[in-house]
Amino acid sequence: MTQDVARIIASEPFKRAQEDLRLGHDRFVEEIIELTEIPAPPFKEDRRAEAYAAKFRELGLEDVERDEIGNVLGIRRGRGNGQMIVVAAHLDTVFPEGTDVTVRREGTKLFAPGVGDDTRGLAALLAFIRALDAAGIETEQDLLFVGDVGEEGKGDLRGVRHLFEAGRYREKIAGFFTIDGLELDQFTTGAVGSLRYRVTFRGPGGHSLNAFGTVNPSYALGHLMAGMARIEVPKTPRTTFCASIMGGGSSINAIPEAVWLEVDLRSVDAGELAKLDKAFKALVDAAVQGENARGDTANGAIRAELTRIGNRPAGSTAHDSTIVRAALSALPAFGFEPRTGQSSTDANIPMSLGVPAICLGSGGTGGRAHSLEEWIDVAPELSLRGLYAGLATILGTAGMAGTD
Repeated sequence: MTQDVARIIASEPFKRAQEDLRLGHDRFVEEIIELTEIPAPPFKEDRRAEAYAAKFRELGLEDVERDEIGNVLGIRRGRGNGQMIVVAAHLDTVFPEGTDVTVRREGTKLFAPGVGDDTRGLAALLAFIRALDAAGIETEQDLLFVGDVGEEGKGDLRGVRHLFEAGRYREKIAGFFTIDGLELDQFTTGAVGSLRYRVTFRGPGGHSLNAFGTVNPSYALGHLMAGMARIEVPKTPRTTFCASIMGGGSSINAIPEAVWLEVDLRSVDAGELAKLDKAFKALVDAAVQGENARGDTANGAIRAELTRIGNRPAGSTAHDSTIVRAALSALPAFGFEPRTGQSSTDANIPMSLGVPAICLGSGGTGGRAHSLEEWIDVAPELSLRGLYAGLATILGTAGMAGTD
């Protein structure tokens, strides 16, 4: 077997796989449309998951199942030499239940919420499986194909987190691909970690006139936000924070009994994220103390409730690892000029655990992700180059039998 990408690409089996991808491109596009039009709102991926599991079974993957958290799993056996390589794409979209996900086609462009993020990735996995089978390619390591739940937003990577923390293959996984996004000139080797909180300030409330002077949760919230605006973070390693969503109160003429704020803290460095987390929590405490010192607490004091609603760990994959070297060899062979980058994806989980992982695009171009006007261009030339490069990278990582 070999993991030499140049030899893999030059081999007759890989050329047969390319031909299958080319001949099957129309089917690939049809499956993008089919899967996009099955709604998969946050925490409600069941319908799409069932359809995806059926496709895994039709393709002859072994041990197809939906695990305890809802991920769809299927194995394509290799020689079984070594551990498994995971090839994943996420089932969920950011769009709420009831969103119209009908695909509109204009020439080679497809328009629909979630069509690129990440339905194209789901269809790419199916195309890879068909191409490997059509070419008779045997990998050295088993390939575990996964359609995972909970990648977006408050899903908090729950699908891949389960795969690595409680899944039955967790001890066998030696490498991890998430096929997410489009262009392949940049692929992800660094995981942007994030901590997300909802902080609720509570107080006694009261009439805006008659209880004037009573401690006010809104002032504590304002104190917190003003303090956040003054936090200093390094540009390198990149570290950010955001006061994102807020609400509370009951009437224009009432001191609120409760107000709340959701915040997003991020860094590519776990140590910097921990420092930012500590600074944020100190501001919450100071906001409570400051308002209780300022106002009347005869009917009750301000208190804060801090709930963590997201935890995406930081991490990275070494550039001398097999998976990165495979990508850096495969992408230029198909006209891409690869560079590595950092983002927040399903790959955060394995990276944080020291499992080599990357996030790789599936090809083509697109735009307006996470909007109702999301679109992708499935013009065959660029689309196919992306699929070829992705398959070569997977084979350069899992190893391809019979090319020595």
